[in-house]
Amino acid sequence: MKKFLDENFLLHTATAQRLYHEYAKQMPIIDYHNHLPQQQIAENKTFENITQAWLYGDHYKWRALRANGVDEHYCTGGASDWEKFEQWAATVPYTMRNPLYHWTHLELQRYFDVHDVLKPETAKSIYNICSEKLQTPDYSVRGLLKKANVQLVCTTDDPVDDLFFHKQLRDENGAVEVRPAFRPDVAMNIDNPAAFNNYMGRLEKAADVSISSYEDYLNALKKRHDFFAANGCTVSDHGLEHLFADDYTEAEIKNIFTKVRGGKKADAEEIRKFKSAMLVTFAEWDWEKGWVQQYHVGALRNNNTRRLRDLGADTGWDSIGDFPQGRTLSKFLDTLDNKNKLAKTILYNLNPADNELFATMIGNFNDGTVAGKVQWGSGWWFLDQKDGMTKQLNTLSNMGLLSRFVGMLTDSRSFLSFPRHEYFRRILCNLLGDEIENGELPNDIAWIGKMVQDICYNNTKEYFGWSHLG
Repeated sequence: MKKFLDENFLLHTATAQRLYHEYAKQMPIIDYHNHLPQQQIAENKTFENITQAWLYGDHYKWRALRANGVDEHYCTGGASDWEKFEQWAATVPYTMRNPLYHWTHLELQRYFDVHDVLKPETAKSIYNICSEKLQTPDYSVRGLLKKANVQLVCTTDDPVDDLFFHKQLRDENGAVEVRPAFRPDVAMNIDNPAAFNNYMGRLEKAADVSISSYEDYLNALKKRHDFFAANGCTVSDHGLEHLFADDYTEAEIKNIFTKVRGGKKADAEEIRKFKSAMLVTFAEWDWEKGWVQQYHVGALRNNNTRRLRDLGADTGWDSIGDFPQGRTLSKFLDTLDNKNKLAKTILYNLNPADNELFATMIGNFNDGTVAGKVQWGSGWWFLDQKDGMTKQLNTLSNMGLLSRFVGMLTDSRSFLSFPRHEYFRRILCNLLGDEIENGELPNDIAWIGKMVQDICYNNTKEYFGWSHLG
C-alpha cells in the first residue's frame, strides 16, 4: 500500500515519476488567468491566520461546508476565524474523492510542511502551525507566490479599474510580474437598464468623457482598452453562458443603446444583438493590439435566488449549464476570421458533454500563422479535477495537438491555490508515462520530457509573447 500523497502521488509508473521529477517539477508557473486581488499583492499582505488565507472568498469550500450541513454562519457569516476553520476541519474527512481533499493536503504540505491529515483531532495544531507561519514575512502574499515558483500572474480587471496597484507593482519591478486582464462583461450587459446606466456613470468618470450616444460609449471603452494596454495588459477575458453571434446593423445597435441609456428595457433579441456587436468590437480591438482573448463559457450562475439576494454573486450558487454552444461559437469565430481579425484565442468549456465540440472547433480556425492559435483551455471550475483534466487532455489529444497546449491556470482567488499546477502536471505525466510503458508511445524521454515542459511552461511563454521571462 502506498503512502497517502507521497512524492509519487498520482504517478503510477516509473516513467511517469521520471517525467514529473526530472522535467515537470522544476518548471516555473505562469498563471495567466486568476482572480487574485491586486491590492493584496501590491501591499504584500500578511494574513493573521490560515482561515483568512484559505477560507475567505473560497466558494469551493463554502459549497462543501453547506453540503456537510454546516450553517452559513461558519461560511460567509460572522463566526470567528477559528470557528470557521474548526468547521472546515470537521468537513474535510467527508470530502474524500472530491478534489478539495487532495488540494487541502497538497497546500498544507507545499506551503507549511504539514503532513498530518486535517480532521477534528488535528485541527487546533494545524491551525496554530499555519497561522504562526503566515504572520512572518516569508509567508506574505509575495512570499507565497515565491514559494510556488510563480513568475507571472494575470489578474481579472474591469475596464473602469484605475489599475493603481498594477502601476505600483510595475514600478517596483518585483520578483513576480503582475499584469491586468481586460474583462468588459459588465460594460456590455444591458439586461438591467438601471444597473447598466449606473455603470455608465463609472465609465464616464474612468474615461473622463460624457456618454450620451453609442459613439461616446465606444470611445470611452476604447480609451479604457488603450489605458490597459499602456499599463501592461496583453490579455482579455469574458465569462459568458455562451457566445453571441446574431446578425445586426450599426443603426440597430445605436438605437438599442439609446433605448437602454434612456432607461427602457431591451427585449431578448435586442440584448443578443447588442452583445454580439460588442463581442466583435472587443475582439477586433484585441486583434489590433496583438492580445490573447479568452472566453469562459457554460456556467449557469446565481441559481439560488434567496442566497443571491442575501449574499450576492460569486458565493457558491453556480453550476454547469446546458447551453447550445456550437453554432454561435462557430459563427462568432468565423465573423472575425473572415475579416482576418481573429486574435489568438483560448476557449474554456464548463460542460463536459461539449468537450469534443470545443476540441474540434479550434481546428476550424487554426490557420497556420501561429502554433495553436486557437486553444481549447484547461479543465475549468467544476472540471479542474483529476477526471475533468484527464478527459480534457485525452479529448484534446484525440482531436488536436496536445503538444501545443498552453497548460494549466488556477482561476482562483487564493494565494494558496498554486499546487493546482502541480496536480495538473502530475496527471499529465502519469498519462504519458502509462502510455510509454504500455508501448503506446515511444520510450523517447528526451522528446516527451520536452513536450511536458512545453505544456507546463514554454508554450505559455511563447503564446502570450512573454519571452522576457527566464
